[in-house]
Amino acid sequence: MKPYAESCDQNREPIFSVLAPALEHHQRLLEIGSGTGQHAVWFGSKLPWLTWQTSDRLENHPGILHWLEEAALANVLPPIELDTRMSPWPAITADCVFSANTAHIMDDEGVAGMFRGVGELLPGGGLFLLYGPFNYNGRYTSDSNERFDQWLHQRDPRSGIKHFEDLDALATAAGMTLADDHEMPANNRILCWRKSG
Repeated sequence: MKPYAESCDQNREPIFSVLAPALEHHQRLLEIGSGTGQHAVWFGSKLPWLTWQTSDRLENHPGILHWLEEAALANVLPPIELDTRMSPWPAITADCVFSANTAHIMDDEGVAGMFRGVGELLPGGGLFLLYGPFNYNGRYTSDSNERFDQWLHQRDPRSGIKHFEDLDALATAAGMTLADDHEMPANNRILCWRKSG
């Protein structure tokens, strides 16, 4: 059965409004945590100049492949196995990285591994775009985010909404500088870092 996440349909248009201009001059994108595969298929169809590499843990590959096989897009590639805590990562060529709704379901080790791996992967000028809810100055940006964070902690005490300042420090350590911070619907953001050099 093909997996489906309603949130992917709800957030794809706002995310696309940020991705399209940001990625206009990029060629190869790695998506970290492709999940159901819905984003890859929809964005891949809208960004035909971009080769979109899906990735996730092995248990999610069958669902992703369902979506990819149905869409049959030449520029969207079958998933590779990627756990951000891997070291080293698989051999990947990409000049941009996108990840949606992943940081808050990862533990701290997974998030640190994601930033370290992205920093090693990207060439100078490459972009890392991260979508999701984030805290600022140690505070939730909404009551709904606070409730969501409590639910995440009940589900997995190691997960939870991450602090922007901690993520930006990881990006700096990985050789990336914040380029944009976009406000999105439903108390989400897209953080965009650019690799130095």
